[in-house]
Parts: sequence; C-alpha cells; structure tokens
Amino acid sequence: MTKNAVETIHMAVKDLEERKQKAQFNGGIDRLNLQRESGNYTARERIELLVDEGTFMELGMLNHSDVIGSEDKSAGDGLIGGIGKVNGRPAVIQAGDKTVFAGTEGTVHLRKSKWLFAYAIKRGMPMFNLSEGGGLRMPDGMGSDGISTKLFPQEMLMVGREVPSITSILGDSFGGPTWMAVSSDFVTQLKGTCMAVAGPRMLEMATGQKISKEELGGWEVHARDTGQVDAFGETVEACIDQMKDFFQYMPSNASEEPPIRVTNDDPSRRVDHVLDILPKESNRIYNMKEIVKELVDDGDYFEYKSTYGPALLTILSHLNGRVVGIIANQPNKYAGAAGPEECEKATDFICLCDSFHIPLIFLHDTPGFRVSNQAEKEKMPTKIMVWNQALAQSTVPKISVIIRKSVGAAYGNMCGPTMGADFVVAWPTAEINFTGPEVGINVVYGRQLERADDPKREREELLKKWAFDSSPYKAAAEHYIDDVIDPRDTRKFLCQALEYACNKNGSKSERRLANWPTGF
Repeated sequence: MTKNAVETIHMAVKDLEERKQKAQFNGGIDRLNLQRESGNYTARERIELLVDEGTFMELGMLNHSDVIGSEDKSAGDGLIGGIGKVNGRPAVIQAGDKTVFAGTEGTVHLRKSKWLFAYAIKRGMPMFNLSEGGGLRMPDGMGSDGISTKLFPQEMLMVGREVPSITSILGDSFGGPTWMAVSSDFVTQLKGTCMAVAGPRMLEMATGQKISKEELGGWEVHARDTGQVDAFGETVEACIDQMKDFFQYMPSNASEEPPIRVTNDDPSRRVDHVLDILPKESNRIYNMKEIVKELVDDGDYFEYKSTYGPALLTILSHLNGRVVGIIANQPNKYAGAAGPEECEKATDFICLCDSFHIPLIFLHDTPGFRVSNQAEKEKMPTKIMVWNQALAQSTVPKISVIIRKSVGAAYGNMCGPTMGADFVVAWPTAEINFTGPEVGINVVYGRQLERADDPKREREELLKKWAFDSSPYKAAAEHYIDDVIDPRDTRKFLCQALEYACNKNGSKSERRLANWPTGF
C-alpha cells in the first residue's frame, strides 16, 4: 500500500473520530451543561443508568436534521437510540434528547424511532423509551406535505403486543412521547414533569385557557384521574428502577413465557398468619396486601397502577418461581367495591397478562359494584361488561379464591363459576350471594316495612325468611365451586393448581387480547 493510500485511510479514520466526538455533544456543550446544572441527566446518561455496563451499542449517532442550516446543531436529531442489555437481556432503547430543538421530532428523528421499533419486533426484543420532548417539530411538520408524512406510523399501531413496551416520562412530554407512553404496556413518570397532548403554552395560544403544567398533566392528575401512568418516582433513578422491576415479570417477546425465578420459598409452606389478618367480623376492613404478601414467593410483589382505582389491587408476583398476575379486591377502600376506575384497571391488567402469558389469580372480597349517579355518567355498565368480555376472551390459566364476600355481578367479574377459571375455591369464611339480606329486604319489602305497626319486629321476621345459605358449602355440594380449602393451605393450593393448569402449554395463551387497545 502506498504512503498516500495509508495517509488517506488515517485521515478518513481521524475524520470519523472527530465527527463522532462532535456528535457526543448532542445540541452543544453549553446545552448539555445547562441540562446537568438544572439537576437533570442527559439522554445518554439516562441510557447508562438503564443498561448493563458496557452493553449499549448506539445506532444513528451521525444522524442530524435534514433541514438545511441545522446540520451542525442537531446531532442525533433529538433522539439517542440503540441496543443494549437490561438485567442481562437484550433490549432496544431510545431516549429523547432535550438539547436538540427541545427534544422535538424532526423527519430524521421519526425515521430513526420507527426503525428502532421495527427492529425490536423483528428480533423479539423489548422496547424501552426514556421520554422527554416537545412533540412534532416546526417547520418539519408544517404544510400539507410535512404533516402527511409525520402521522403516527401504522406499523406501530398494529404490533399486537409482540414485545413489551416500557416507557418512562423523565421530562415534560407532549405529542409523540405522550402517544408512545399511552401505547406502552408500562409507564412510569418522574414527579415534577408533565405528560399531555400539548403544553400549557400551546393550550393558551389555541384556547386562551391558562393552566399550570401540574394541573394539565402532572403526576397527580395521572395518578388519580386518568390512570394513563402506572407508577411514579421521585428521581430518575427511581423511575428507571421501576422499569427494570416491571421488566423482570415480562417475557422478552410474545413467543416466550416469562422467566422462571429461582426461589427457596417452599411451595407447600403453610400461611398460618392469614388467620390473624382476616377480621372476625365480616364488616371490618383489613389490608388485602398483607394476605398477598403471605401467599407469594418471599413476600415480594410489584403493584401495577397502585394509585388508580384503589379498591382493586393489580399485582405482579411469583408463585413457586412462576410469574403470576393477581387481581384482588381491597376491603380498606370502598369496602372492596369496584367503580369505573377499578373496572378499567382490571380490563387493562387482564389484557396485559393474557398477552404475555401470565396466569391470573383472583382473590375475592367485595360487596358488589360501587353504584352512583356519577358512576352511571362514567358508563359503569359498559365498563363492567368490557371487564367481563376481556375475562371471557383470556386464555391464560386462571385460579379464583373467595376469601370473604363475593356478591352479585362482581362475583362473575372476579372470575367466579362459568367465567373460565381453571379452579374456583373458597375459604370457609366466604359469603356468596346475589345481595346481602338487609339490602334485599329493603328493595323488596321497603314500602311494606314503612306501613308496618312494628317495623323492627317485621324486619327481623323477614330476615329469618331470607336467611339464604350464603356459605360456600352449598355451592361446593352442587359442584359450582371446586372446593372449600383451609386458608392456611392457600399458598400450597395455588402453587399446585398452577402447576397442573400449566401442564399442556405452560402458561401460554392464545393471545386473543393482544390487539385490544392498551388503554381504556
């Protein structure tokens, strides 16, 4: 090789090194420093917190905006992306870069994001999104031609939960980052950030309404009112830890079952303490999480949507090493009676678990649904039936345990008999009925009691006549439920039942719910 040829190669390599070094500065060293000085991590630093050390392979580092004149100030075009390992498993990762045009989405940014998503599907890798950004960039999206090429890609709307999509809102996010979040299987939000369709400034310009970002899309709005975010963190580290925690319960893609976790917790372990948790009086409250903790492996679990629809618990955990999804009534909130939010939460969780081959465990303690004028305005009947439809369509193994009350239609929604459970059992403390005798008498004999000479005595007589057997033994005798079990044997029963229910195909479902929308 001639001296000139060697020099040419060295010059080319040096030019490449300079280009990549410059790309590391994203939107410029001043903007990077400003982001750090404000207490925030840069996009690449967020990726480093997520991935296993030394595993990240960045793709598209030499990207920049295709708008003439923007080349030197748009490294990566506002998006850092690539492939790395999270908890030892390969994953596709993208992170919004606020230092480039406030993290807005230009043509190249969108092309890169679309490619990353397509590659995750192609090779069966989960998708992690570290989101922050201002939505579609102007002028890239202006004009009939600009907007026509920048609508949400059809391919990303039709993926059918082929891989888990896990998102964290780590800075104010509008437009694209919001669409990505609400389409994800799990979303966590950093407190102090905003997630909405458009920002307060855009809202004021368009409608004249002045509102703070906290009121518009702060964490409390999503925690209590929308349910569009599943968990919240005080710090970036906490949010990223939540993403990792959720991921441990997920398969890498829909062709796999979730990973089995090694445990030394005996599947036949007696849970004697549950007898002390359950109150003697049937109208006394208690915390269902205490019972869950007794039943699952090593007392460890991950709560999904802990702040939304609090009368229903949706929990990911393990039984004898196998991932399970637990749907449980929470008696210390509205006595465990589900309202519109709880119905949405249950449906969302059933779709998630069925799509990713996670068996479902139901723990009943509910007096029925929470009915009110406001609930009717929020389409309560529809939400009850959508929950039922999701349950009917689900094909993962399902095991149902009636702990205390299970009343009316809620008995069905909690996977009672005829609702597709592999096994339905009850504790001896269970009360199963259409409604409580007191309520039934008030409905049927209310006017008669008003006219009675001695309403108290007549009510007592009617209660004796209405003493229907609500105990589980009548249903067990006629084989409407499979057994009445000693509460202390519940963990043993669940582990054993789960093993047998997974005998043929493991926990794999037919994935009938994979194309249901990711939000309700």
